[in-house]
Amino acid sequence: MAHLLHIDSSITGPTSVTRALTARAADAWKAAHPDGAVTYRDLGANPLPHLDSASALAGMTPAAERRPEQAAAWTLSELVVREVREATTIIVGLPLYNYGAPSSVKAWVDYLIAPGLSIDADTRTPLLGDRELLVLAARGGGYGPGTPRDGWDHAQQWLPHGLSMIGLEPTFITTELTLAAVTPGMGDLVPLAEQSRTAAEHAIDQRWAPAYAQ
Repeated sequence: MAHLLHIDSSITGPTSVTRALTARAADAWKAAHPDGAVTYRDLGANPLPHLDSASALAGMTPAAERRPEQAAAWTLSELVVREVREATTIIVGLPLYNYGAPSSVKAWVDYLIAPGLSIDADTRTPLLGDRELLVLAARGGGYGPGTPRDGWDHAQQWLPHGLSMIGLEPTFITTELTLAAVTPGMGDLVPLAEQSRTAAEHAIDQRWAPAYAQ
């Protein structure tokens, strides 16, 4: 059965562009898969604890030798890996914060990289491939080729590398200039921002459109 894992990470609540886009995508997916199941995780409201010196190396420590903090970290890895394993489609909202991914998304990826769960412990073969991963990204400014900040979006550059060990390959739909309407000096960019948002929404609406006819 089709199963959607819907993940938000924005901390801006109802004003979040990525939350609006992931909700739109989830609605489109559910319209195309009316009998599908949905699991929702909100990393912005309920972030996973970051790995630290007490919880690190849980996956490299035999179960009987794990400290309580390591056992708790491994339990979280089992949970987030199970959510991904059960999903046929994953939607992730990825806002750009200070030129990088939200730390909650980094923590999610850290828990996903778990030898024996998401990676074969002996061969290092990825175990979570063959799943559709759609990442809906939003950037307050312009980061395209030829712009002054071309290459400054380290979130979109990093995520494919971060997930590569477990076999997930993201497809990105990105809207940018999302702060144009509220930032002094960016007023002239509002039409471009609206075009970018409309293009992203159209791409979302078309993502599962062929399934409607089935």
